[in-house]
Amino acid sequence: MTTHFAQVNIARAQYRLEDPRMADFVNNTARINALAEVSPGFVWRWIEEPSNDVFEVFGDPALVLNMSMWESRESLMAFTYQTAHVEIYKRRKEWFSKLKENHMVCWYTKESEISLEEAKRRLDHLNANGETAYAFSFRSNFSIEEATQYL
Repeated sequence: MTTHFAQVNIARAQYRLEDPRMADFVNNTARINALAEVSPGFVWRWIEEPSNDVFEVFGDPALVLNMSMWESRESLMAFTYQTAHVEIYKRRKEWFSKLKENHMVCWYTKESEISLEEAKRRLDHLNANGETAYAFSFRSNFSIEEATQYL
C-alpha cells in the first residue's frame, strides 16, 4: 500500500464567514481548492458535508479547517508556496488570529482518507510533545522510514 503525506491546519477567523471583511477569503476558497485538486501529487481533501460537525471535534465555532493528503511533503510544499495559493496565504493575517498552539500538523499514513478525529489526535500530540515522527510541522522533515512505526 502507498504511503501518503497528510496534513491538517486550522485557523481562528477574526470575523464570521458571512462578514464582508472575510469576502476575499471566502470568495477564493473554491478556486484554491480546485487548484489543489489538479496539483501534482494531490491525493484527497476533506470536504465538509452539511452533516459533518467539525466544530464538535475541535471545540471552537470560529475555526476554519483544511485537511488534505498528498503523495509527498514536496508536493504539498510546491502547492503551498509555488501556486496561486501563496497569495491567499500571505494575506492570512487579514482574516485569521494567531493561535497560541500549533495550527498545523503533518504525518505519514497508508490510509486513503483520514478522519477529523485522527487529525485532532495528531495536532494534540504535537502540541503536547513537540515535533516527532508521529506528528510534526513543515519545520521538520521526518522521513517515511522514521515514521514507519506509526503507519
